[in-house]
Amino acid sequence: MTTQHVPNRLAKEKSPYLLQHAHNPVDWFPWSEEAFDKAKQENKPVFLSIGYSTCHWCHVMERESFEDEEVAGLLNAHFVAVKVDREERPDVDHVYMSVCQAMTGQGGWPLTVLLAPDRTPFFAGTYFPKRRKYGRVGLMELLAQVAEKWEADPEGMAAIGTRVAEQTRQQLGEHSQGQVHTGLLQHAYELYSKNYEPQYGGFGRAPKFPSSHNLSFLLRYHYRTGDSYALEMVEHTLQAMYRGGLYDHVGFGFARYSTDEKWLVPHFEKMLYDNALLAMTYTEAYQITGKPEYAKVVEEIFTYVLRDMTSPEGGFYSAEDADSEGEEGRFYVWSPPEIAEVLGEEDGALYCRVYDITPLGNFEGHSIPNLIETGSLEHAAEELGLDAAQLKERLEACRRRLFQQREKRIHPHKDDKILTAWNGLMIMALSKGAKALNRKEYAEAAEHAAAFLKAKLRREDGRLLARYRDGEAAYLGYVDDYAFLVWGLIELYEATFRLDYLKDALELNEEMLRLFWDGEEGGLFFNGTDGEELFARPKELYDGAMPSGNSVAAQNLVRLARLTDAEALTKRAEAQLTAFAGTVMGYPPGFAMYLLAADLHLYPGREAVVAGAAGAADTEALAAVLRQAYRPDTALMLHPAGEAHEAEALLPLTAGKDPVAGKAAVYICENFACQAPVTDPQQLLQAP
Repeated sequence: MTTQHVPNRLAKEKSPYLLQHAHNPVDWFPWSEEAFDKAKQENKPVFLSIGYSTCHWCHVMERESFEDEEVAGLLNAHFVAVKVDREERPDVDHVYMSVCQAMTGQGGWPLTVLLAPDRTPFFAGTYFPKRRKYGRVGLMELLAQVAEKWEADPEGMAAIGTRVAEQTRQQLGEHSQGQVHTGLLQHAYELYSKNYEPQYGGFGRAPKFPSSHNLSFLLRYHYRTGDSYALEMVEHTLQAMYRGGLYDHVGFGFARYSTDEKWLVPHFEKMLYDNALLAMTYTEAYQITGKPEYAKVVEEIFTYVLRDMTSPEGGFYSAEDADSEGEEGRFYVWSPPEIAEVLGEEDGALYCRVYDITPLGNFEGHSIPNLIETGSLEHAAEELGLDAAQLKERLEACRRRLFQQREKRIHPHKDDKILTAWNGLMIMALSKGAKALNRKEYAEAAEHAAAFLKAKLRREDGRLLARYRDGEAAYLGYVDDYAFLVWGLIELYEATFRLDYLKDALELNEEMLRLFWDGEEGGLFFNGTDGEELFARPKELYDGAMPSGNSVAAQNLVRLARLTDAEALTKRAEAQLTAFAGTVMGYPPGFAMYLLAADLHLYPGREAVVAGAAGAADTEALAAVLRQAYRPDTALMLHPAGEAHEAEALLPLTAGKDPVAGKAAVYICENFACQAPVTDPQQLLQAP
């Protein structure tokens, strides 16, 4: 990032990504009316560049081109240059990424789009080097050609943009309705089985993404059917991801994806949403199998998040970069001499053997710590003739020393903006972890984040905002902000039994339906009726790295309907699922979160009401049994003895369910009938 130039307009922005470009010689504008007014007045095309602060190839393109005087001269003379942080403006990113995918068959960041002054796109691509290389057109060549063509025929170029915009509008609006049925789930399972990669886990070839919601669907399928292969696919993948370099074995947390089939070499950036979703799936695997190694991964993810990604005010930061000191992965790799210097010869040799630190290295001459060849520490102990417990203790002491040494290195850039949607996912994950592992500190961290969002990212009129940084909240919230936060608040209610969280979830859900619902065809638009009007208003359904807001909203609707016994919400959930069922049937594995919502909707649910004094030991003992089990079809609620009126008003199913002979009790109800109340936690453990 160059700093010798006079700051451009981006210096006044809050986005870490825009601030990275604030000293470029390019005369950047943020996305604004000012930029497009200038383009209209001067009859210039707009050069739109979209990325995010922890994007490796965005850094490369900046170094090669945007810091370059020659490129800047061409851009400044013939274009109006606009920079957008995709994480602040996912609405802008989404519509123009759709253009890029339609025009080129692929997408990614940095996203490069050329627009007419009316914002219609006539060219799109991703990374461009300054001069032609890697078989890619050079940016200088591209800009010169476009400038020449625009000067010769601006109307013709603008007409191309109009046609592209219309085609993109049509494609983004193409969702087909259909009937939601269990055959959809079976078809999805068959396709997942077909695409499964049995040697190293995961689906398809490299690069491999964690896509934890795919694994969560398979866990749900196993729960419904007892299919052992569904569980086998999940466990093998979870174990392989953890053993690989995708996982940071020194400081914890997962990187964004693996560049190879073995999960060895990651793209080193760490994203908050990946770690939230993976914590969710490892939690579910622990609940189903009871295997402590999954709980250990969950605890380590949360150690990383609470240590490195939590603001003093309680919100969660967005991401950490792949690069440090100008090199990808430099912060994370080691050599045998570096290990020996920290640990000494004996411990150093042991650590290097177990974690694959070699003189040749496994990544550009250095080594990424991993357990791929070792398999497990138990296996390593057997091979080395050591006691497994003692080996684990010794290696953990080594890890702590290496972590302390690594902390002295120059850290990768941290994107410290706080995004409502991603925080909603982490609140969800922490709440699930608090329930499954009986760790109140995780629920407390989730509560702090929820309080932060409510104080800083909800306006007085209740409208959610999308981003907070450096004292400023900005951008009207998108459907993901509402859906993900409602999800987190539902989980947080079940982890704490505090009615305020459920009330907030219901309020936000109602506002989401008001702002985003398509009254003609069903489903939820990505941006609200009060948002900026772009050339298209999409409804996102496909699950990428993050699940679709539409699908999470469908799941929320089913759960809120069951908690509150609200028929109107049940009907809205059915309408939401029906709106997209035909699209999903085309290729179900692309819509794992929708499948989870459909599963919840299609099968009869259960309600578990704990009746007892809030916070009392006997109440908490019964609640702990319910929370620790994998029961995704069960709505969990509290009927608080002595203060039940408010709970009954919000949760009518709790009415009439009281403690038994002064003891806290659990009432389990399904198919419109309730079983006899249970007061003994051990007896509750045996309940079907």
